[in-house]
Amino acid sequence: MYESDVLVIGSGIAGCCCALKLAELGVKVTLINKMDNETESNTKYAQGGIVGKSDSDSSELLMKDILTAADRLGNYEAIEMLVKEGPKLVLDFLINYIGVEFTKDESGNLQYTSEAVHSKRRVLFVMDHTGSEIIKKLINRVKEHPNIKFLTNHTSIDLITTGHHSNDPLVVYKDNRCLGAYVFDNVEKKVNTFFAKKTVLATGGVGNLFLHTSNPSCATGDGLAMAYRAGTEIINAEYVQFHPTTLFHRDANRFLITESLRGEGAKLKNLKGEYFMEKYDPMKELASRDIVSRAIYEEISQPDRSYVLLDLSPIIRKGIDLKHRFPTIYNKCMELGIDITKNHLPVVPAAHYFCGGIKVDLHGCSSLLNLYAIGEVSCTGVHGANRLASVSLLEGLVWGIKAAENIYQTISSEDVSYYNNIGSWKDVKSSLEVDPVLIFQDWLTIRATMWNYTGIVRTNRRLTRANADLNYLSHRIENFYRESSLTKELIELRNGILSAIIIVKAALRNNKSLGCHFRKD
Repeated sequence: MYESDVLVIGSGIAGCCCALKLAELGVKVTLINKMDNETESNTKYAQGGIVGKSDSDSSELLMKDILTAADRLGNYEAIEMLVKEGPKLVLDFLINYIGVEFTKDESGNLQYTSEAVHSKRRVLFVMDHTGSEIIKKLINRVKEHPNIKFLTNHTSIDLITTGHHSNDPLVVYKDNRCLGAYVFDNVEKKVNTFFAKKTVLATGGVGNLFLHTSNPSCATGDGLAMAYRAGTEIINAEYVQFHPTTLFHRDANRFLITESLRGEGAKLKNLKGEYFMEKYDPMKELASRDIVSRAIYEEISQPDRSYVLLDLSPIIRKGIDLKHRFPTIYNKCMELGIDITKNHLPVVPAAHYFCGGIKVDLHGCSSLLNLYAIGEVSCTGVHGANRLASVSLLEGLVWGIKAAENIYQTISSEDVSYYNNIGSWKDVKSSLEVDPVLIFQDWLTIRATMWNYTGIVRTNRRLTRANADLNYLSHRIENFYRESSLTKELIELRNGILSAIIIVKAALRNNKSLGCHFRKD
């Protein structure tokens, strides 16, 4: 059994910022990551950057751009807080406290780039590996702090709540509350009870529910599923953003091609050699991600067209050194035999970012008492129906800090006597080892179903078929889960099927096309 003031599940930018802020305030934190690689999270793979504030920019203009990308569905109060406080936190927390070294010009001034729908160059970056640099600095600081216990290879199974797990029959007369989580030790192969006065979900997104994604393997919808099983309110789950440009190559595994390339002038053309974006939107390559993804989808729906091309020659003509400005992309492509200084890049869309999630307020509080959600697993309303580029890291930073501050202000009143009525994990020992072939096949079914029926373009018939197929599969997976020895992969599969069903049901309920939820019917 583990006991701490706060349990933070997930160690991307949101989870790390929350843990560090709490630790600085003197709060004892347990931070866990299910992967063996301590920096592994969606944050690590964020190439483009994080929104800052250049001299020519304003909070009002940034808010306007966020709402434009969000298809006007954004939470105005949340966006207003983000645009007013976010850029200052980038300076105070990430630069001055954590020591992130964003790219500067020859005079030592911060450089800014642009991305789609941004009306100003306001995106701070570290070449094309911004997220990787941010998470390295955050993890180093986390490991140094005496108030943080950081555990890798620990997979959360379920949230502990009084309503589901208390042995006290009188607890039904009180508000249901979160008391921590049951967590599987991937190495020791055992389940431990993690008690905490406050629990923070920072588990990231759902990209690996789809056949093609820019996300790492850890993005399996764990936090969404755990919160749903605990009775927490979920909103906007139909809004899954597809990134327009991932590398089309059999050995690339949908490697992300940052939007900053289009921000610097790269143009899209089809296999007939035609620049096609002007047919779909006056903003052309700098239209919002949902529009560009659908445009590419239409182009590759033609016979003998599996991808489109990203023409980088306009960037080269501007005098930008691609090898220096985009070293991650340059080196990866060279490994695959593609010289981006001479060749166009073959690209296709892929599932990228979850705009919906656990409904939270301005402090990251969910509808379940003492449960917070921050980062991609949460829905603050900032992204509305579609996320503006490079706002995700900013949202994780802002709500990580806001949640920490709220926890610090309220944690002293929490009653730990509830722990006394919670039993340990009822581990039913099974002699049935998990068959990896079954895991693989179930995931393949989920991912193909989500990609084909709940992807970039949706119809009622496709969604109805997805709902039926996934519900049937969920019963088999639940039996599989209960009859087999526990593993990280089995826990992820159980969470994945539930998260997929949540998204499909939300998409079925919403008949109106908006942002990245596009109904062709």
